[in-house]
Amino acid sequence: MKLTPYKKLITMGKEAVDFALAPVRAHSAQKKAELEVAKLEERKATLETEINNLCAEREINFDRIIDKLDEIALTERRIKQFVKIVDELFPV
Repeated sequence: MKLTPYKKLITMGKEAVDFALAPVRAHSAQKKAELEVAKLEERKATLETEINNLCAEREINFDRIIDKLDEIALTERRIKQFVKIVDELFPV
């Protein structure tokens, strides 16, 4: 990597520096969004396991199962929204 001369940097101005860093910042934002999707997918898998455990209990608590199903539905919706946002903001 070759450094940009200081004189050129100070004459570029903030907008030019921001413009030069835009691709790096966009890539970083995309990776952060992908990480959030991975976290949500992990949460969904955890909730599914919890539901299976609740269904296997001697005394089934239907209210807790319904609450977990609601959480899964919300998590699935958030995953779809994240994927849509990433696809629109960072087209291939």
